[in-house]
Amino acid sequence: MSFLTRKRVRRTLLSTAFLVAAWGSCPRPSAAADSVSDATERKEVSLTVYNSNFALVREVRELKKLGTGRVSLEFRDVAATIQPETVAVKPLTPNGLRVLEQNYRYDLLTPQTLLEKYVGRSVRAYRYHEASGKEDAVDAKLLSNAEGPILQIGSEITFGYPGRLAFSELPPNLIAKPTLMWLVESRAAKQPVEVTYLAQALSWSADYVFTVNENDTRGDLLGWVTLVNNSGSSYRNAALKLVAGDVNRVVEPSVVRPMRAAKSAGAPGGSAFREEGLLEYHLYTLDRPADVLDKEQKQVALIEAQAVGIEKKLVFAGQPHFFMGQVGPVQENQKVSVFLDFKNTEQNRLGIPLPKGTVRVYKADKAGKKQFVGEDAIDHTPRDEKIHIKVGEAFDVVADRKQMEWHPLGDCNAESTWEIELRNHKSENVVVELREPVNGDFTIVESSQPWKKENASTFTFEAKVPARGNAKVTYKVRVKWC
Repeated sequence: MSFLTRKRVRRTLLSTAFLVAAWGSCPRPSAAADSVSDATERKEVSLTVYNSNFALVREVRELKKLGTGRVSLEFRDVAATIQPETVAVKPLTPNGLRVLEQNYRYDLLTPQTLLEKYVGRSVRAYRYHEASGKEDAVDAKLLSNAEGPILQIGSEITFGYPGRLAFSELPPNLIAKPTLMWLVESRAAKQPVEVTYLAQALSWSADYVFTVNENDTRGDLLGWVTLVNNSGSSYRNAALKLVAGDVNRVVEPSVVRPMRAAKSAGAPGGSAFREEGLLEYHLYTLDRPADVLDKEQKQVALIEAQAVGIEKKLVFAGQPHFFMGQVGPVQENQKVSVFLDFKNTEQNRLGIPLPKGTVRVYKADKAGKKQFVGEDAIDHTPRDEKIHIKVGEAFDVVADRKQMEWHPLGDCNAESTWEIELRNHKSENVVVELREPVNGDFTIVESSQPWKKENASTFTFEAKVPARGNAKVTYKVRVKWC
């Protein structure tokens, strides 16, 4: 066995074997709680998950062995990302209990923390001999663990010991999972209690699949929510609620610990959420209990709408700074953007508040197979509002934009003449919307075709471009930007 191989074996033994030895040979610490409550005592659990990576957890537990008087209660199976300062305890029987003190224990039992607790103490080191096929054991003192265990064995000091370490006992205050420790004043030996708290690393997002028809006039919209639980705790048979909206929170240093990647755990079916208003937000309630397991990604159907009317738009947009100087050709052989617009109304087979998320657009090819054609993000969209999705850039429609003349008229004031040429390489006619944003007040002096004032800083043209042909739009505009 080479030196490097022996070194890797030693590292593996040290990092994996000593923890097993500690658990297998050591008793629990003597300072145990008077009473312990874990997930087996849950009678109810509900989650209200917000789309900004946190959730409100509500549990009802039956404390079966609480006892009376002043009791130390170990409340286990809380989220590893709990915010302890948000914990609220409510007894569900008259004169039940009163919490006098709360401690949040999160010094978790790991190989690193176990070694740190044993610095300066005696350990037992086991070394395996390949020739004999046996282990020998020696007593040692752990001097340091800054960059790996440094041991004193007899009169010698060594590091990189090729073996495993065992420990005589489990140091106090090391726990397997984050736990709330309460000192309570109890008046009933057995009683129900409601506990609520906020936890990080529980989040949800909305995703939509939009399949458009052959002529791009209608589409089927399927939406679902994707719920991700990286909180360090599982919640079985939970009542699930989702809040959509921008909830204000005080920004504090993050306490979220690194988590493993989530795994997929479901696919959308029929819509299962009931929607209602909540203050200035929207609340979606799942119509059945759900298991929300740790390190899991769950998908539940949110909306399904058929034959939603859409409008496809080809848009060629300028920039406000084009009008503020002499620039000449500014855009040559530029592709034209493709958008899909639809109204979130009951008349258009929708009409419900849509949470922000990603819309992915599909269209069937001539063989009837769906193909992905683009995606865009939408914000929270109330009913009766329009949704504007950018799909991508048109392949066969391109444009040039030229500044033909530019005349300064004083400070922050100029007049310029523009020519926009559109070329259509498709075998069908198209209409392109020219959007001209202006950074200031504007006046159209002359134009080759009608224009429309969209708002105080934007004007538009609709250019009809024949199949395999081109079209030009020219105009003169006077702009004052200060």
